[in-house]
Amino acid sequence: MKKPLGERLVEEGVISQQQLDGALQRQRLRGGRLGHNLCALGYLDQKKLQASFRKPPECPQTVEDTGLDLFFIADLVLKHTLFLGEFTLAELVDRVKLPSHILDLAVEELRKEHFVKVKGASLYSKSSYQYCITEPGIRRASALLDVSRYVGPAPVTLEDYRDMVDLQTVRSLLVSQERVHHVFSHLVVSDRLLRKLGPALSSGKEIFLYGPPGNGKTSIAEAIAELFPGGIYMPHALLVRGEIINIYDPVNHTAMDVQNGGGAYDERWLLVRRPVVIAGGELTLRTLDLDFNPITKYYEAPLQIKANNGIFIIDDFGRQQVDPQLLLNRWMVPLDRRIDFLTLHTGMKFEVPFDNLVIFSTNIEPQQLVDEAFLRRIHYKFKVDYPTREQFEDIFRQVCQLNGMAFDKTVFGYLMKEFYGRLDIRYSACHPQDLVEHILADASYHGYPPVLTEETITSAWEDYFVRI
Repeated sequence: MKKPLGERLVEEGVISQQQLDGALQRQRLRGGRLGHNLCALGYLDQKKLQASFRKPPECPQTVEDTGLDLFFIADLVLKHTLFLGEFTLAELVDRVKLPSHILDLAVEELRKEHFVKVKGASLYSKSSYQYCITEPGIRRASALLDVSRYVGPAPVTLEDYRDMVDLQTVRSLLVSQERVHHVFSHLVVSDRLLRKLGPALSSGKEIFLYGPPGNGKTSIAEAIAELFPGGIYMPHALLVRGEIINIYDPVNHTAMDVQNGGGAYDERWLLVRRPVVIAGGELTLRTLDLDFNPITKYYEAPLQIKANNGIFIIDDFGRQQVDPQLLLNRWMVPLDRRIDFLTLHTGMKFEVPFDNLVIFSTNIEPQQLVDEAFLRRIHYKFKVDYPTREQFEDIFRQVCQLNGMAFDKTVFGYLMKEFYGRLDIRYSACHPQDLVEHILADASYHGYPPVLTEETITSAWEDYFVRI
């Protein structure tokens, strides 16, 4: 088991035992996370705190350190050799992501069983040995593929995964007022909403964004993702009761380079940006459980596991193919207890950590979607309403600037009077971008520079709005 944060910081000499005791005493009196209390007392700054979370996992020195059985490792190696044909230990290290001295033990087991053999060597050291798979090895590897076609990096254990998620919890992050204003500087957001968002994000609790469509709920949710810098360590795969669960997903995860001064670390863990997983109308109950592939015979992790230590945005909530109340019932335990229960195809259930900052975004009034019991579980609920005229002008001005087009206040006044005012249409935050895109497309097609005039804005309006 990994040591608690306080013990690790003392062992590493970052803080003293006396400072830890003081922070724990403050935590008992005032609550909050240990890291926050250490920073509040001046014993630690945020940079050092985050560095302690980003420390690479230690490289396993023995088979026992991996949490895996030697025969499991040997079977995985043999499946790799079937595709490699001829190989060296270095090539296995690159694929299996375990140290060469551990893979050497696995290869020796395979040699004893006559599944692989040494074909040659350029030097006397084992690192230069050229191995190849034998006929019995091919038959054995084929049989193993019938059981599971997983041929990737060695998995980590469920216990190690739980410890790592806890160590990197999204609730450990400190969000400053300056950082919030910087991240939202490209959006026109009211000061009132920003003042409320800051404490909500710092708490790591769930957020419910609601309001009329086209006014920036999704943009706000995506901007929130930029508030959480740095990366987390995520395993390629997980081993649970002998079953493989694939976690790393290049669609939802962005790999980063490990800054470890060239030192060895456990390469079964990838450094990725804090995940931001977005699910919309395609979200169903099935996507929240393990996905077993009957052909490959291993699992794909559900979305909330891929989002661990990061953000899970449920966009357009209430428009899913499944009744929203059923989805909410599925979320009750994870939101309350920060754990989830998944089921293998054998019927076995197991507990996994649920460490997501969950953001619900919807165009529907909350009372029409969910009952009061669920709303109580959502700690922060913010309405993202229609912009004021001043905000709408700021958005329009910003959109023109971003697209290299001069903003003309006279033309903007014409738009307000002749269309929004005369037709009694509400301002939506999405309108400026949509109208300007029409002007840009028309200018590009006809080969002239885009200009904001009464003629171009009228043409854009007629193309954009439906006449009833």
